[in-house]
Amino acid sequence: MEIRQCALDALLLADPAEKAAAASVLYREFERMTLSPTAPPGPADPHNLPGRPARPELLSHTQVARRSPATPEGRAALLHAVAHIELNAINLALDAIWRFDGMPPDYYRDWARVAAEEAHHFSLLRAHLRSQGCDYGDFPAHQGLWTMCERTAHDVTARMALVPRTLEARGLDAAPPMQAKLRHVGTPDALAAVAILDVILRDEIGHVAIGNRWYRWLCDRDGLEPVAHYRLLTRLHQAPAPKPPLNIAARRLAGFTEEEF
Repeated sequence: MEIRQCALDALLLADPAEKAAAASVLYREFERMTLSPTAPPGPADPHNLPGRPARPELLSHTQVARRSPATPEGRAALLHAVAHIELNAINLALDAIWRFDGMPPDYYRDWARVAAEEAHHFSLLRAHLRSQGCDYGDFPAHQGLWTMCERTAHDVTARMALVPRTLEARGLDAAPPMQAKLRHVGTPDALAAVAILDVILRDEIGHVAIGNRWYRWLCDRDGLEPVAHYRLLTRLHQAPAPKPPLNIAARRLAGFTEEEF
């Protein structure tokens, strides 16, 4: 089996459970696979990438209603939104493997690890939703993460800058306030969700650190000044700014510098 072909095959799967399982197998079997220096050809129609389930309905982020976690339905909608982010994060990690040529083997190994951990997160969240009488796909969702993936499809440096260390880093900031609201609710399902978010936050620090590592490696390789080039990329690709309050402790663990703060 070839690593980048397996990543593409998993990326094209529409069924979320099958995609999560394939991502887990990719990382588990990584050392037994071969690694091609060139990407396998993608689908003729790029709109078929990634494979998507028939549900949930995808809306603009401005159309997705926010619900209070004080109600069971609101908590389910909140955790569904996180599950959707985690499913998209599997796609992002798989895409980073198959799409970009010329990176060291450790780059592909890192992103295989990320894909497997995102698959674990999605599976935890889906099991939690099912324990509450609903499932992934029962609420509308938005596609913001994949939009940035498309914008950075031809520039691995932009991808590292604007997906893991920008969009995914926002998750480091969002998790503690979300957990505080769920702790305040205090019901067994809310506290179970807090525990799942603990797992996700721990792993996401590592994922953002991987983005930081490879962004700086690419800047060093290409003679780019990381902070100045990041500012350029955010303007060029219309990346969103961080929303305070920032989780400074988590961002430091993920490798952000004082200059970047």
